[in-house]
Amino acid sequence: MAFLSTLESWFDEHGRTLPWRGIDDPYRIWISEIILQQTRIEQGRDYYLRFVDAFPTVTALANASEEQVLRLWQGLGYYSRARNLHAAAQYIKDECNGVFPSSYNGILQLKGVGRYTAAAIASFAFRLPHPVIDGNVYRFISRLRGIATPIGTDSAYNEFEALLLKLIDHDRPDRFNAALMDFGALQCTPHPDCTACPFAGECAAYLTDRVESFPVKALKAKPKDRWFYYLDLRWQGKRIMQLRTNKDIWRGLWEFPLLETDHEITDIDELTARAHRFVEETFDIPPLPFHLSHPYIHQLTHRTIHALFLQADLLDKPAVLPENARLADAGEIKKLPVSRLIDKYLQEV
Repeated sequence: MAFLSTLESWFDEHGRTLPWRGIDDPYRIWISEIILQQTRIEQGRDYYLRFVDAFPTVTALANASEEQVLRLWQGLGYYSRARNLHAAAQYIKDECNGVFPSSYNGILQLKGVGRYTAAAIASFAFRLPHPVIDGNVYRFISRLRGIATPIGTDSAYNEFEALLLKLIDHDRPDRFNAALMDFGALQCTPHPDCTACPFAGECAAYLTDRVESFPVKALKAKPKDRWFYYLDLRWQGKRIMQLRTNKDIWRGLWEFPLLETDHEITDIDELTARAHRFVEETFDIPPLPFHLSHPYIHQLTHRTIHALFLQADLLDKPAVLPENARLADAGEIKKLPVSRLIDKYLQEV
């Protein structure tokens, strides 16, 4: 097949060498794929190496505490990935006798695993003919065939999967998928050099001068604004830290006591008055002077966090601490999993 030979010839010369390539260990391939969801390879590589060093087997991961897993994940964001990874490892240990599922449908049962990740593990670990379809693949194939279906939808995935099932190398689906992803990442980039592309002569987008028009993307919802006012309360070198337990962003991570509002509070007197009430009601601490940090803006996929830190030194040890709160010194805080926003603040202060 001309497509296959052209793609694999390109891959022979330009394919990437990655620590999770050329292995058939489904556990390590799974770890790499989960890390690389929403993460660039340059950043994910080091996390992958640290993760498999700390948890070399699925049983080791299953036996770890959630706090250990989240601490190692810190800085990658999208922490539900780490919680799902941990839960899936426990499922494999308890329900699969510690043996990683070897079928596409079996892999798809793992928490946090979707069609793309299941296809990647099935093809790379078990050489099953399931095509991978990520952003790079969407871009390459949509340009090559002139497919205008908006990506990111089930109908688009089904359409691209049906096409790629006709093209995939059934003898070496792992090599085919690696070549497909690398071609999109290295050659068919958002702003490619089409004169150096081996598919230029048959690329529908290039031949009609519409390269920048593909892939077609569905409209994204505008991120929601949220206002976080953190209380950095200190006593004798320790800080009050609180665990996020609700079903929201950063669940399972530690932070300072949080006062969240549905709008920005621009009046400093109003803000300090609300902070005083919050501290008194939560920790039985009388009013005290606050020092305000500079504003922080932390961008997430669907939310924009506007944060301000109100710092205060306590005269006495807090009389009351909620069940999910603790006093922690600097050494203890370094061992706690925290969000990138909290980590950035701690680095600065």
